This record gives sequence, structure tokens and C-alpha cells, in this order.
Amino acid sequence: MMDLIRWNPWKELSLLRNRTHGLFTDPFLARIDGAENHPAALNPAVDVFEKDDKLVIKAELPGMDKNDIQLDVKNDVLTLRGERKHEEEVKEDCFYCKEIASGAFVRSFALPGGVNAEKILAEFKDGILTVEVPKPESHRPKQIRVN
Repeated sequence: MMDLIRWNPWKELSLLRNRTHGLFTDPFLARIDGAENHPAALNPAVDVFEKDDKLVIKAELPGMDKNDIQLDVKNDVLTLRGERKHEEEVKEDCFYCKEIASGAFVRSFALPGGVNAEKILAEFKDGILTVEVPKPESHRPKQIRVN
């Protein structure tokens, strides 16, 4: 059985107002002139989780080549940079719908202090970039024996 819910038009207007306000205050939204070339036009989906004694970052980068991806670590921040090339096979005026973003992107992730950058592993397979960051000894849980 479905419950009846009274429609509130003021709630819809409030949502519309918040979204409109976000257009003018969010610096990461695409520019009006040439939005496809703006870095925000391509923002790959990322999962970040802990597994055993490491932090794992997985990024979806379909259609990209591993040579177009760059990882840097500086001041306990891991930065993922890349660029998805624009396909030139089809003329721009021949598109009916264009949803696949192209261009450059940058994503940054704060790492625990004291991470050894030399032990970070990265693998790119089937459009998924997997980065494994070993946790520093000071951040690993320690077993304390009770006497």
C-alpha cells in the first residue's frame, strides 16, 4: 500500500533556488564559453577505502591510456592528473548528443602523515586505476597484550 504525500510547491521552489544559487557560487562548474575544455568537465569517479594495512584509491578512467595518467606525491598529498583526448573522427556539428567528457582533470587526496612515497603501487587495468598506499607504522593498529 502506498502512502499519500501532500505535494509542497514551496519545497520545489526552494530546491530550484538552491541549485540556481550554486551556479554562481561553485567555482568548479564549467565556464559558459567552451565548457568542454574546462577541467571540471571531466571529473573521474573515485573510491577510497582501507584494506589491511593500506589505503586504496580506485579511479574510473575509461578510454584512457596509462601514458595519459600522472601520479605525484608532495607534502602528504597524492595528486592524480590526466587528460582524455578528444576524438576527432566526428565533426562537432554532426553530434546529436555528446556526453563523454574530454580534456584535462586533477584530483588530490590527503594522505596520512609519514607515508613512504617509494612504496606506493599503481596499476592501470581495464580503465581502472588502482593506487595502493601503505599506511605508516605510526598509523597502524597495535595489539597490546594484557597481563
